[in-house]
Amino acid sequence: MGSPEGEIGANPANETPVHSVTVNTFMIGKFPVTQREYEEVMGVNPSINKGSLDMPVDNVSWNMAVDYCNKRSIKEGLTPVYTINGNNVTWDRSANGYRLPTEAEWEFACRAGTRTPFNSGESMDVSGWHRDNSFVVLESGARNRSTYPVGQKQGNAWGIFDMHGNVLEWCWDYFSPYTAEAKNDPIGPDKPMPGNTWRVYRGGCFDFTPTQCRSAYRFRQHQNFKMFYIGFRAARNAQ
Repeated sequence: MGSPEGEIGANPANETPVHSVTVNTFMIGKFPVTQREYEEVMGVNPSINKGSLDMPVDNVSWNMAVDYCNKRSIKEGLTPVYTINGNNVTWDRSANGYRLPTEAEWEFACRAGTRTPFNSGESMDVSGWHRDNSFVVLESGARNRSTYPVGQKQGNAWGIFDMHGNVLEWCWDYFSPYTAEAKNDPIGPDKPMPGNTWRVYRGGCFDFTPTQCRSAYRFRQHQNFKMFYIGFRAARNAQ
């Protein structure tokens, strides 16, 4: 986990040292949650980028994402994972409902066994939408960047799509610096770092450069923050 020495665009302060991580077996969405899926559960579509309900939902905060996970769990007869009290959210790790992936799970699923900058190798052009390939032509003739319906780019070796670009994806973890020791199924710190409640999001987005969409690239933001380039992907414990 992390970026190896010499990787172009790497941010050593956030992405090193590279360290060994083992994760338990888990399930993760083949695609990020779409606007259709979100609307079916929540009754609203908060997205700013619109045009197809198969586009990933965007403009979603971390808090909105965990709320969706609980409500989808209830709708499908599963046990909700989270107990939510404002910004204080606890995770019942034995529950079988929907949840956000941990940061380690996310990078494991994204890489699909690769150690290159992208799961597609040295370039992400075939695997994701970024600021250089995500233009759409408006009725006025102007060009604008936007998200795209999920699954249009090449999936990784495990058949998981849109891990690079399109929308950033929230993870469970509070942000914290990496350390060198090996970890077993890490879930991040129990408490936020002093002075912030930053949560991790990963994968880059349609409005970012390719180097900001690398498998190792890490972002952080307050869990109430939402923006036109942020969505999420659902996970569950293995059955």
